[in-house]
Amino acid sequence: MRNLREAHAHVANLGRQMAYADLSACTSSAQALERMAEHASGLGPLDWAIGVGARPEGWRESAWPGLAELDAAIGGRPAAVWCFDNHTLMASTAALAAAGIGDDSPAPEGGAFGRDGGALDGVMYEAAALQLWAAVPEPTDAQHRAHLRAGLAHLRGLGFVEVHDMLSHDWTVEHLLALDADGELDEIGIRVELYCPVAELDDIAARFGTGALSNNITIAGGKIFADGTLNSRTAYMLGPYADGDPSRPRGMPLLTDAQIRNAVAKCDALGIGLATHAIGDGAVRDVLDAIEEVGPNGPGVFRIEHAEVVDEDDIPRFAALGVPASVQPCHLLPDIEVLRRALPDRLGRVLPLRELIDSGAEVWFGSDVPIVRADAEDSVRAATERRREGMAPSLAIASEQAITEAEAWRAFAPS
Repeated sequence: MRNLREAHAHVANLGRQMAYADLSACTSSAQALERMAEHASGLGPLDWAIGVGARPEGWRESAWPGLAELDAAIGGRPAAVWCFDNHTLMASTAALAAAGIGDDSPAPEGGAFGRDGGALDGVMYEAAALQLWAAVPEPTDAQHRAHLRAGLAHLRGLGFVEVHDMLSHDWTVEHLLALDADGELDEIGIRVELYCPVAELDDIAARFGTGALSNNITIAGGKIFADGTLNSRTAYMLGPYADGDPSRPRGMPLLTDAQIRNAVAKCDALGIGLATHAIGDGAVRDVLDAIEEVGPNGPGVFRIEHAEVVDEDDIPRFAALGVPASVQPCHLLPDIEVLRRALPDRLGRVLPLRELIDSGAEVWFGSDVPIVRADAEDSVRAATERRREGMAPSLAIASEQAITEAEAWRAFAPS
């Protein structure tokens, strides 16, 4: 078995989602509702029904079910169904009530509510999804620790010896340190680099410090989100989507240029790096601009996560600025149809791995698990073939951006 690095994971969520309804194999909203009904039937009367891995764009209807349909399927209980990208969810009527969200509620900054006419249809985008999720009961300390242990053990079983956790809170650090003190990380055989929300960095640094906390745990950087996702059409683009929302035709920037610059400067002052979620070519450019303007000179690594669409003019800037492109080619496999609908004129700019490597940029592979599974073979196939297994070569996305199998495996090499 190879010893690999998983450069983009959400370890606690991976462990937690093992107890949720997995909708990733559903091919229609009807199947998803059946799975949610089955899940809800095994819950206590006060429990929320949680679904994960939903991919409405790939369902037969290419749409979420109606709110009344979801309510009926789960027996009127609170429910939240996450789109696989974790940037959009659908909530039941009882969940909306638990979160204090009604038809007259204004959407939070950086978020949007789906509506059917004037009424909420239950679909929550970006910050609105997080507002709803805040009403879901939090796991206990014991559950948090069990989720982390289960997630790490799962990843080690897939060959990963180094994992970069991409949204680590203070409780993440606390429970990982406890697991490490008990010898469990040594037993599992895994090292963890943590990237903490920039808004929480001061408190985390004051409590735990930064850098290496043990042989197995390092606080390596902060984490921010510059935009949303392609499936939700909230990734921030330089040009409009072919099928975008008229109210946000180029997607949704989640931070201002000044906020990105401030995050870069803050992390540099702490002597750590920064991982920035930037999927659209507009967001990628904004992040590169911020790094160039601030000019961090500390030991931290300033990396861009996802970089799913990159403008040709920005390719050489990754190497020039020392910015690794931390990408997840595995996302290409289920997204081929979505990409053709949303970006038919820019398919050649999707995951430009060949150009990035040829330019001298560092390219790191991960999966974004549990958004998708963490099987390295998925990313190797996507990076080298640019299409799903059994799919005709003519249906590949930007075959000119394919890399070799050896190059793909090098992108999984541990630090």
